[in-house]
Amino acid sequence: MDIKRILTSVLGLPLIIVIFVFGNETIIDILFAIVSLIGIREYFGAFEKGKKAKPIKWIGYLVALSIAVLRFFHLESTLVDIDTDMLNMMFCLVIVSVFIVFFKILNSGMKTTIIDGAVTIFGILYIPVMLLFLPIIYSQKNGEILIWYVIICGWCTDIFAYLAGKTLSAKKHKFSKISPNKSVEGCIAGAIGAVVVSLIYTIICNTYFFTNISYIYIILISLLLSIIGQVGDFAASSIKRYNDIKDYGNLIPGHGGILDRIDSILFIAPVAYILLMNI
Repeated sequence: MDIKRILTSVLGLPLIIVIFVFGNETIIDILFAIVSLIGIREYFGAFEKGKKAKPIKWIGYLVALSIAVLRFFHLESTLVDIDTDMLNMMFCLVIVSVFIVFFKILNSGMKTTIIDGAVTIFGILYIPVMLLFLPIIYSQKNGEILIWYVIICGWCTDIFAYLAGKTLSAKKHKFSKISPNKSVEGCIAGAIGAVVVSLIYTIICNTYFFTNISYIYIILISLLLSIIGQVGDFAASSIKRYNDIKDYGNLIPGHGGILDRIDSILFIAPVAYILLMNI
């Protein structure tokens, strides 16, 4: 498992770097659409495997696809503030989906329950809505630079927490029953690692890309985003534990499914959008 995990990271990380460094908004929007649809499919699959609910999958897919299509065609818009308008349209889609879900419940003769509907709406909010903030950040001024803080705080936290957990396996203190493999030491190491890598990245940006990003501000933001990302990780683990599954899928060898890799980023992206836009 460790070998698969390392090999996948070694092969996958360069691909992510190429996409975000040499890509453009269209490529990022396509990536968002693909990840969003796969992610919500894995989420629905978790509840089906656990037999805890029967999500109304077509509604989730339709809303996720609609958000992706609206985002994809935003480049053709003549609106002044397309991202604000995008958020408004997304809000409207969610409201409409709530109406459709309740109509489905009422029209099914109680074969579709309120739990099924709640799981469906939660999945829409949890995956395509929260993930949407990634392409929105990328489309901002200096977005191609700022987007990396989301990735660094998400994935570096995981990496350093994992390494600390392996190194201190005999001395670590369990953090939560939700995710028994995670330790207090790992969470602390993950946060420190994310802050250090973010700081190094900021030094590079200020030196070679002529940005003027405050180091103190980045330290505070990185620490906060790392903590939020770890909450996102535990949130994803709570869903898996509730459904009695180990991973969301097997798409990524050694890591599981798409959701197993972006669970922290889902929580980080909206907060990063709020905090990074003033840099």
